[in-house]
Amino acid sequence: MLIPRSLASSLFARKSVELLHAELAAHDRLHRVLGPVALTALGVGAIIGAGIFVLTGLAAHDYAGPSLMLSFVLSGIGCALAGLCYAEFAAMIPVAGSAYTYAYATLGELFAWIIGWDLILEYAVASCAVAHGWSHYFQSFLALFDIHVPGPLAIDPFSASPQVLAAAWHIGGIPIVFDLPAAAIVVVLTLVLVRGIRESSGLNVAIVALKLGVVLFVIFAGIPHVNPANWHPFFPQGMSGTLRGAGYVFFAYIGFDSISTHAEEARNPERDVPLALLGSLGICTILYIAVAAVLTGMVPTPEINVDAPLAEAFAHYGLGTATLIISLGAVAGITSVLLVMMLSQARVLLAMARDGLLPTKVFAAIHPRFRTPHLSTMLTGACVATVAALFPLRVLSELVNIGTLFAFVIVCGAIMIMRRTRPDVRRPFRTPLVPLVPLLGIGANLLLMFSLGWANWLRLIVWMAIGLAIYFTYGVHHSRLRNGTPRTAAPDSN
Repeated sequence: MLIPRSLASSLFARKSVELLHAELAAHDRLHRVLGPVALTALGVGAIIGAGIFVLTGLAAHDYAGPSLMLSFVLSGIGCALAGLCYAEFAAMIPVAGSAYTYAYATLGELFAWIIGWDLILEYAVASCAVAHGWSHYFQSFLALFDIHVPGPLAIDPFSASPQVLAAAWHIGGIPIVFDLPAAAIVVVLTLVLVRGIRESSGLNVAIVALKLGVVLFVIFAGIPHVNPANWHPFFPQGMSGTLRGAGYVFFAYIGFDSISTHAEEARNPERDVPLALLGSLGICTILYIAVAAVLTGMVPTPEINVDAPLAEAFAHYGLGTATLIISLGAVAGITSVLLVMMLSQARVLLAMARDGLLPTKVFAAIHPRFRTPHLSTMLTGACVATVAALFPLRVLSELVNIGTLFAFVIVCGAIMIMRRTRPDVRRPFRTPLVPLVPLLGIGANLLLMFSLGWANWLRLIVWMAIGLAIYFTYGVHHSRLRNGTPRTAAPDSN
């Protein structure tokens, strides 16, 4: 079946930089209340969480050993190359939407939709997985005080044992089993997010300060117990193990790009967004390397616990108070990751709805008092709470890595296109060494994508097929750019 020429051309219609800047004056714009500290805290809040408290153990035990330190460097380089490209776009086009908006300005509407749908995969699925993980750590923390959540309310029905299913209440013969802590934390954070970005970022800054304190405690309290002999052999599985470890711990960096989704809410986006993007990456990479060094130095690689590596490493030396502090830090760390992921998800949906690609009255509605996308935030919260409470997400969470890497590749390529098509646009921050840096970013992130295996590629293709079906049945008919009704010209359409 041939696509009509008019439709084919409009699929790749681009939003000009001038139009994107004009939309910043629209009635439904977001409040500019975030400074450099709050933005950097959003990045650190999204990055430091399950990655540093969990992934370090499995990656060191199964893949990299002490060379996990180098694995974090390799993953960080791939993110930094993409981060330099994100920084130029965010300073040049300081609107909500992140990679979705950048693709709209360079590659056209169809690619913008693909990236937007990809970002939904990154943030929504990651939120569900993180909420699921938060529940596990919260229950472990309560167990230190001999407090236990009843079995039927502590796990999803697909992971429940026969004993738990038998002990559950039954309605019509169906056991009532769900992960109550996972749903509860999502509901609480949804209420915070609806209340306002200032309150949300304030909570995030407080949590980030707490977990940074815990991470620094791990580093300095662990140094006296480091035995350099545990770092030999440094490459237990050779360089291939280090590379596999880098592909695995890439998940630990997911979320730094969420800073760019809040460019519209930054007080000085031209300066603060690039600073926060690169600053949060640098801070977290240094902390990851230090924690990996301490962990692998304290415990021989074969003895590293893969479920709670840091807490168990200190328990190995009989440091019970340290175990309690680390468990508290893990709960706080994962809480801030979930907060930032849900915050970012609503902003991506907002950007897509503003362009008519999603129902505007729902996803683009702005609360008259709080100036937040309240309906989008509540819908996101409801979906995340439901899925996190009812489904095990080990397989789905693998989609997050490949989806994020795909977005990084697109952004790196888009920088080169924009430099060629719009060299006249003012760039407060310029990606250095173009096209070298973007090409290296594309190569590094594609390498990590191919390391994930064919099964993850198949899941990505299925997810994209669902997204394209939605676009061609709804978005293509409601696109404001296609219909000639930009947001600035229709203030009452929401």
